[in-house]
Amino acid sequence: VCFALPWQCFRALCCKGPPPPRPEYDLVCIGLSGSGKTSLLSQLCSESPENIVSTTGKMLPLFHVLIIVLKGADNIRKYWSRYYQGSQGVIFVLDSASSEDDLETARNELHSALQHPQLCTLPFLILANHQDKPAARSVQEV
Repeated sequence: VCFALPWQCFRALCCKGPPPPRPEYDLVCIGLSGSGKTSLLSQLCSESPENIVSTTGKMLPLFHVLIIVLKGADNIRKYWSRYYQGSQGVIFVLDSASSEDDLETARNELHSALQHPQLCTLPFLILANHQDKPAARSVQEV
């Protein structure tokens, strides 16, 4: 009796071996400080935010996705590009309830990332976070 997924049973019985490893996908998660990058990753991993360490990355075991969260402080953003190589996608987290100045800074950082040679051809997910706050902007406003 096989208690695994059907394709695992078939492969184990007919092909005499485990299935080949699934590909791993590397994503980089960027955004200004306080935008919610760590909260996003802790939700995806079902872990406490205290267990998430920036720039070390976190593997989502079910999906074989490695997400590297980069800190968003002013003095650190200039080093983001060091982590772009090998990335296969970008998650840009935006605080939709931020001030106009912060929103403009986020816009500039997003445009900079979109024009970076190592990222310009990659898929981008732009996440407008903090939609539950009263000052949150709509998708059209963002």
